[in-house]
Amino acid sequence: MRALDWAIVVAYLVYVIWDGIRMTKHSGSKEGYFLANRGLPWWAVGLSVMATQMSAITLVGTTGQAYSDGMRFIQFYYGLPFAMIILCVTVVPFFHRANVFTAYEYLEKRFDVKVRSLTSFFFLISRGLGVGTIISAPAIVLSIVFGWNLIATIFAIGLSTTVYTVFGGVQAVTWTDVKQMVIIFFGLGVCFFVILSSFPAGVSLTDGLHLAGSLGKLDMVDTSFNLQEKYTIWSGLIGGLFLMLGYFGCDQSQVQRFLTAKSVDEGRTSLLMSAFLKIPMQFGILLIGIMVFIFYQFTAPPIVFNNAEVAKASQNVEFQGIQNRYAAAHEERRIAAVNFDTSDPAKRQAYIDADKKFTESRKEAVAHVRAMSNPSFNDVNYVFPTFILAYMPMGVIGLLIAAIFAAAMSSIAAELNALATATTIDFYRRLYKPEATDSHYVAVGRITTFIWGVFACIVAIFATNLGSLIEVVNKFGSFFYGSLLGVFVLAFVVKRARARGAFFGLLLGIASVWIASWYTTIEFLWFNVIGCLVTVFFGYVISLTVREEELTTDENG
Repeated sequence: MRALDWAIVVAYLVYVIWDGIRMTKHSGSKEGYFLANRGLPWWAVGLSVMATQMSAITLVGTTGQAYSDGMRFIQFYYGLPFAMIILCVTVVPFFHRANVFTAYEYLEKRFDVKVRSLTSFFFLISRGLGVGTIISAPAIVLSIVFGWNLIATIFAIGLSTTVYTVFGGVQAVTWTDVKQMVIIFFGLGVCFFVILSSFPAGVSLTDGLHLAGSLGKLDMVDTSFNLQEKYTIWSGLIGGLFLMLGYFGCDQSQVQRFLTAKSVDEGRTSLLMSAFLKIPMQFGILLIGIMVFIFYQFTAPPIVFNNAEVAKASQNVEFQGIQNRYAAAHEERRIAAVNFDTSDPAKRQAYIDADKKFTESRKEAVAHVRAMSNPSFNDVNYVFPTFILAYMPMGVIGLLIAAIFAAAMSSIAAELNALATATTIDFYRRLYKPEATDSHYVAVGRITTFIWGVFACIVAIFATNLGSLIEVVNKFGSFFYGSLLGVFVLAFVVKRARARGAFFGLLLGIASVWIASWYTTIEFLWFNVIGCLVTVFFGYVISLTVREEELTTDENG
């Protein structure tokens, strides 16, 4: 990075932290700190909803996912619009009328404090793991840019974001999200056109897409019904629907967003904004990953997208032979790409064969790195940042690094604030000190924000080599969201459901997902369906065992 890039990144970070701390004046009361006095406009809430979900993982992990696996990941989001419509009709007005700080507060009114505490506890675990994964994405970028130790980088990013979240509360989080989304969209737009202008003379966008399409990279619909296939239209429409219902309807980080809206209608509009914009936005980000793939058809990509691992592996004579075969395979593919003609089946097949040979040589290199250095190595998260640093012009590099920071900080801040809210309201206020001043609860909220920030940094250390970060964060969520959704289905829909059924139904739902993950080959999106159905089924059945006198006690509080 050059001086201009440094200036852009530093100026951005200084502004964001200053702007977040500036919001401290709006966060003196617990209503102001945790819910922004329920006075935010729908468009700000809507952008905050999108920013909370669109972390640096989206920019780093999704682009790398598209580079290696194509556009089929888009099927993950096909259930989102349906989930948002359902939540607008049911959950949004319900939580607004309940006048709660957290989603789990209502569960005590419907069931008892044990159900509330258990549900909130599982939220804390799932989000604590999730925010750790979110921190790991920009940490990867910085470790590449500066050659810093990855662990030190993780703590630098996580704790710097924690600072303005500690002081400013949800008010700072939301308005910072709005500004960060502008940076992200602008940076991605510039990136797209810079990559397109870098294509060789005579190669158009259409030509490049034909190359990617011939390899199946542009496939966005897989109609096979296979529980062992990660991304199909059915896993997206069914598994994705349950995941999105659980995430946006039961996860405090999202519920807290629409609870800050001025009214029920504005809360609904904020969710509908995400329903209609999320898939096009995700399509655009995946398309940038495809553009990077097309670019590397004509320019040799790194044999492994992690310079540190290449440097270590290059000391081995065997790896030097792998590099030579890799270079020859790329040259063969490059020539086949230049000669590619959609109307000539022979040339099309020659390109497909050359790409297969190239892919095998790259797999050989990755396998060598795993064998010699790091058994858990996976470089999909390094694709986009490595490309940015190698081929983007001065100024654009700084802009895109700032965009990655913007995406990271918006999600980290929102998640930390939600974790602090649930910890303070559901546990500290409810179980330890129910009668205290607003300033006391705000102080506790700030302390718990910092504690969760440290916890997330520790999780991030272990998340960087778990695979595609966009998949890792959703896998973490899928272990919990379906079961959490099941508890709220029992609360809202099943009138006969009682506290005992909800409590043990949730435990059995969580257990069923872990059993499915260990003893079956079912893909993670279906975990959300399993967890929800098991929780509802056993929750209802166990509720039937509650005697009449217990029912009366339940209903009378």
